[in-house]
Amino acid sequence: MVLRELLAYVRPHRKILLVGGLLGLVGSAAGLAMPLLAKYVVDAFGQTGSMAAPLLGLTVAVLVGAVVSAGGSYLMERTGEGIVLGARRSLVDRMLRLKVADVDRLKPGDLLSRVTGDTTLLRAVLTNGIVDSVSSAFMLVGAIVLMATMDGVLLLVTLLVVVVIGGMVALIMPRIQRAQTQAQEAVGEMGAVLDRALQAYRTVKASGAEEREIAVVGDAAVRARDRGLQVAGWTSLAGVATWMAVQIAFLAVLGVGGARVASGTLEVSSLIAFLLYLFYLVPPIGQLVQGGVQLQQGLAAMKRIKEIEDLPAEPVGVAERREERPFGVRFADVVFRYGDDRPVVHDGVSFEVSPGGLTALVGPSGAGKSTVFALLERFYDHQSGSIAIDGRDIRDWPLGELRAALGYVEQDAPVLAGTLRENLLFAARDATEEELHRALARTRLDDLVARLPDGLDTPVGHRGVLLSGGERQRVAIARTLLRKPRLLLLDEATSQLDAVNELRLREVIAEVARETTVLVIAHRLSTVTNADRIVVMEGGGVRAVGTHDELVGADELYRELAATQFLVG
Repeated sequence: MVLRELLAYVRPHRKILLVGGLLGLVGSAAGLAMPLLAKYVVDAFGQTGSMAAPLLGLTVAVLVGAVVSAGGSYLMERTGEGIVLGARRSLVDRMLRLKVADVDRLKPGDLLSRVTGDTTLLRAVLTNGIVDSVSSAFMLVGAIVLMATMDGVLLLVTLLVVVVIGGMVALIMPRIQRAQTQAQEAVGEMGAVLDRALQAYRTVKASGAEEREIAVVGDAAVRARDRGLQVAGWTSLAGVATWMAVQIAFLAVLGVGGARVASGTLEVSSLIAFLLYLFYLVPPIGQLVQGGVQLQQGLAAMKRIKEIEDLPAEPVGVAERREERPFGVRFADVVFRYGDDRPVVHDGVSFEVSPGGLTALVGPSGAGKSTVFALLERFYDHQSGSIAIDGRDIRDWPLGELRAALGYVEQDAPVLAGTLRENLLFAARDATEEELHRALARTRLDDLVARLPDGLDTPVGHRGVLLSGGERQRVAIARTLLRKPRLLLLDEATSQLDAVNELRLREVIAEVARETTVLVIAHRLSTVTNADRIVVMEGGGVRAVGTHDELVGADELYRELAATQFLVG
């Protein structure tokens, strides 16, 4: 199965591989003629004849073989790069379409190693590995046929030695595959550990944890080195076995052949040519063994690639916008947990949000507020109960159409590397300049744009590191507003804003709530005291729903939350 998947990458390039393979065969045929021409040179020398013609033939064979082999090698390398490109595009396409639940349990560094390291391994096995093996098999068969025409007894001695050693090499191959799989996993783990440190680079610095993190990454690197040494050990053993096969065969042929020359049953020139062919077997046998090693490495890489390709992907669909009115939301007895071995996060959650207006979700940490947004975006699917948007069960919505109708501002407000303009237009590529500048004004980003050296075309750095936390948050909000969502989800959208900008953003949210449905998660109740409705969550359920004034008088938890933030007397 894995081998079939491996060969599927070759299929689109089979024509150019065939041409490259034929060039390699022609080059091999030219080289295969050299020992036979050497025999004629020796015979001509013994008969005191002219050696010009045989020597010229040898020279032509060398030149033709070199030129043709170079052409074939270039085609192989070019095809290899094409195969790697196709594999990487396919793998990246799959990764970015995976379900959020699967990506959450995977490690970014390991995913990167599959796109870079594992796909690179495919190049060797799918080009040089396969074609060189075919070419080597041709050379091996051709050499054996020519050796048979010279002396069958010596050929039998040679084959006996090669078969015995070849059996030993065959036993080594599965061990190489296992070792290579472990080595690639170790490299992926090292990438994951390093990625962890780089993602929290400032925290590492501020905590004085450089030495500790260096040691952790170093330990992972040592494990990767150890796994690589296992691969090198088994590969070296296979190479030594190949070298021993030829050396032992040489000694056996020299002994038996010398005796046959002494008895007059074999000419000296034939023995010399036979020995030359015997040494000519070294490259094809070595390449066959190397091809076997590369195949095991390719199978190991393919296994890791296939692990990603076998994960379920979200359906591909066009993001349609068929409605331009606010959407309502209804949760009815929703039960959800992030995994079978994880605790229940939502245990019978029920609430309803009417179309339009501002609704807030409040409650202590761990109450399940952010999970509401994850279920609405269908990053995860609930186990029981029902969720409806605009009166339509969420599972009946085409995923592209659903997400096109939603706007989502995450709690950490991620900003991507690139320019400010690219970030703002990330979710709305067709937004006009007028719409862009209106969003900037509404989120008070126009002052930021005026300060930046290149305005909207200024790079913001990796993860927006050149922006402040509040600026990143406002960029994320402006980006979402440009999407013109029918349901706007704001997760702690004002957590990093100062009082002035928070007040301005509250005004923006109130303005947006007049034209769409806004659902806000808030720990700072000051941002939602004027909400049309507030849903109080605790322990995976809904304990109360009402306005600020109603909840202060009716719900003890909400009253406590408000009192701690000086919102009640």
